[in-house]
Amino acid sequence: MAANTVVSQTLRVVRLASRQSTRSFRLPHTQQCRQSSHAPAPSSLLAKNQRPVTLQTLQQMYEGNVPITMLTAHNYPSALLAQEAGMDVILVGDSLAMVSLGMSDTSEVTLDEMIMHARAVSRAATRSFTIGDLPMGSYEISKEQALASAIRMVKEGRVQAVKLEGGHEMAESIHKITSAGIPLCAHIGLTPQRQHALGGFRVQGNTLDKATSLFKDAKAVEEAGAFAVVLECVPPDIAEEVTKNIRIPTIGIGAGNKTSGQVLVQIDMLGVRPADSFMPKFVKKFGSVWDSSFAAVQEYKNGVTDRSYPGPEHWYKSDPKVLKALQDFIRAES
Repeated sequence: MAANTVVSQTLRVVRLASRQSTRSFRLPHTQQCRQSSHAPAPSSLLAKNQRPVTLQTLQQMYEGNVPITMLTAHNYPSALLAQEAGMDVILVGDSLAMVSLGMSDTSEVTLDEMIMHARAVSRAATRSFTIGDLPMGSYEISKEQALASAIRMVKEGRVQAVKLEGGHEMAESIHKITSAGIPLCAHIGLTPQRQHALGGFRVQGNTLDKATSLFKDAKAVEEAGAFAVVLECVPPDIAEEVTKNIRIPTIGIGAGNKTSGQVLVQIDMLGVRPADSFMPKFVKKFGSVWDSSFAAVQEYKNGVTDRSYPGPEHWYKSDPKVLKALQDFIRAES
């Protein structure tokens, strides 16, 4: 009888765990003693009244015509900021090659590098839905290569979905990935990894041929199993027409405000770079982090050079007896 009770209790625990997201079902934390001068990383555990954003959440938003908010992040702090600000989706975009690693374009970044950044982001993003970009060279050779890269991104990067660039020509790879149970967001229109083939960063879908091709790409990725598609640098009326005639969410970037949601590069919209840095037309600076950060660093430098920092409020107190004993010891040693 006792054994049956134990089995019954165990099954209840297993059922409870299976109903919860793997991101929200966690073992209790043990108290740790930190031996570091750095402040501990803020907790990113979910509040009790919050639920993680899932594919079902995004689908419900889409069906209810509620705009989906997406923002890029490239490390723990930027992911934590995005989540705490309420972003539905956090994208570990290959744009980090340029804005975080100082590369000339997105084609330089490797899958290993993307995975490293994805792991950092996923540690912070416990509520937002996370997507990891598959970088150039990690999925174009074959659908088998695409699946292998997607598995690595999800398994090692700990994201919940992947994104790749391309339309009808990537349909087989998209189907291969989604058939393996990995959610995938497609990306059409301006595809930065192919900027050289496109003649640079140019508006897409602005002629009948290009608009028709864009729509065909959108239908192809939808039918291949993509749960959403990014439309980049597309005239608003064309993006709206595509959005109305497919059955998955469209996420716009430089595509007007009639798409199912929007995405921006976090560093761009925060104004983290100098004022004279190039910025695409579609970017709005919602902040001026560079200016405030620059002023703060200058203030720190001045405080150090004029010895106003650190001041008494930043000092640790000592026992006068210890100081006297130390002075006596030094004199004796001399």
